[in-house]
Amino acid sequence: MPGFGRRGHANQVSIHEQLLARVNQPIRGDYRIAVLSLKGGVGKTTTTVGLGATFATLRGDRVIAVDANPDLGTLAQRVPLQTNSTVRDLIADTTIQRYSDVRAHTSQAPNRLEVLASERDPAAAESFSEEEYRQVMAILRRYYNIILTDCGTGLSHSAMRGVLDLAHSIILVTSPALDGARSADATLDWLQAHGYGHLVSNAVLVISSSRAGSSRIDPDQLAQHFLTKCRAVHELPYDEHLAEGSIVDLDQVSRAARQALTELSATIADDMGRVS
Repeated sequence: MPGFGRRGHANQVSIHEQLLARVNQPIRGDYRIAVLSLKGGVGKTTTTVGLGATFATLRGDRVIAVDANPDLGTLAQRVPLQTNSTVRDLIADTTIQRYSDVRAHTSQAPNRLEVLASERDPAAAESFSEEEYRQVMAILRRYYNIILTDCGTGLSHSAMRGVLDLAHSIILVTSPALDGARSADATLDWLQAHGYGHLVSNAVLVISSSRAGSSRIDPDQLAQHFLTKCRAVHELPYDEHLAEGSIVDLDQVSRAARQALTELSATIADDMGRVS
């Protein structure tokens, strides 16, 4: 049977080592990733946390995820809460001179992923502006190597121009369903029409099965369609632990989902040398 015996095991180890080498490609400065979707409930925040946790676990540098969702984002609920600080508290802190000063405003998971929370007041979160987002990034870029932004579902929100202007790459998350695919198509078309064609051609699409049995269209057919527009397409299989919507522990994630997240991390890291 294939995959058994010393040679099969050696081949598997070699493939895994190559994958880890790709994930650990060096970064000069920082690399910024925007994770977005026009449709809610498709696994956008789960993808953000899963990818960030994978990078933080497999790499030695600092990784942070920022909640830029104006509609009561839930990113901070996916790691143990260590502070009540938000994006605005970070901006308001005039004493920041070193990493530990920023760390006082973030929560950190055991896997080392840090999270900077959004405002909990819906009105305050909605008013989070492009200028404020740029101020947050100006601070984080000094202390973190990989910065992920968990966006809202709207493209016209004030902060989104800053998110898109500063992103090196985007991850577009969709469900394996027709309405999700149409939303993803509409997102790419909007980006292309508004001057972000470079992000479209470099985009990575994630087909996320955030619910058990959620696949209603052929994922291979979906992938072939989006590969005509994007750099890569990845599937994130349903995982019971990730679907809980609570604190993410990679040790509780299935082998298939962890492998998918590692492969996604490698694809994202393949682009890091371009911006170094």
